[in-house]
Amino acid sequence: MASLKDLRRRIRATKSMQQIFKAMEMVAAAKLRRAQARAQAASPYSAKISAMLANLSASASELEHPLFKVREVKVTALVVITADRGFAGAYNTAVLRVAEQRLKAAAPGSIQCIVIGRKGRDYLKRRHYPVLASYADLPGEASLELARTLTNDLTARFMSGEVDRVEVLYTHFVNAMTRKVLQETFLPIGAGAANEVVAASTGSTIFEPNAESIFEELLPRYATAKLYASMADSLASEHSARMVAMGSARKNAGELVDSLTLTRNRLRQAMITREISELVAGAEALK
Repeated sequence: MASLKDLRRRIRATKSMQQIFKAMEMVAAAKLRRAQARAQAASPYSAKISAMLANLSASASELEHPLFKVREVKVTALVVITADRGFAGAYNTAVLRVAEQRLKAAAPGSIQCIVIGRKGRDYLKRRHYPVLASYADLPGEASLELARTLTNDLTARFMSGEVDRVEVLYTHFVNAMTRKVLQETFLPIGAGAANEVVAASTGSTIFEPNAESIFEELLPRYATAKLYASMADSLASEHSARMVAMGSARKNAGELVDSLTLTRNRLRQAMITREISELVAGAEALK
């Protein structure tokens, strides 16, 4: 059985950890409010530009843009969005589990990963999965500049024929307690958004100066907006998962302190009782 000194040391250490967990929970809650606001702000823009692109695509069906080109899928680029840090419960594990299942089920070399976040990069490289590129040291908030850089890289790989399809695997933020892993097609654009609301385009559209220049400007914006929305969603999910995990850790630490305190008190009581018994026995022996 642990000594009284050991129990006191464990209680002090656990209380210190409890304070750290509480601080991390409060920081995650503050970051979650900002990240949630960004994710909610990015969603309407992404939805609107998707609808606009779909309607324009229906009106310019004869236009052949490289980003709309659907070809036989030999190599798929899988963009896996994770976090740089841990202490977020099952946030990273849930995404990486889906990614690993996808990699194991596919033919060797048919899926190449592009990883956002140090946790995902380290996990996939340790298991020797193919990683085309990785982005670590992520900013504290969803970055439009990073989304633009990644979009340029993905579109260049797709247009050059290095990959035939691009998919994004990320965590969708539902609320502070609920998240779900989603997998969406990013490229070719024609495989998703361009065909969603074709029926909604009932009239002819006049393009000025021409359809080519409009799509040349609109498609990069659309791709960046979709990727930025996914990254903002993932960041909000990360902060919510960390807030919940640190809240649970704080609660568990409190329960452990209570248990250790009870054990300490029982041990002290037993020691006091033993000392009293020894004193009584000594007094009886002197009679």
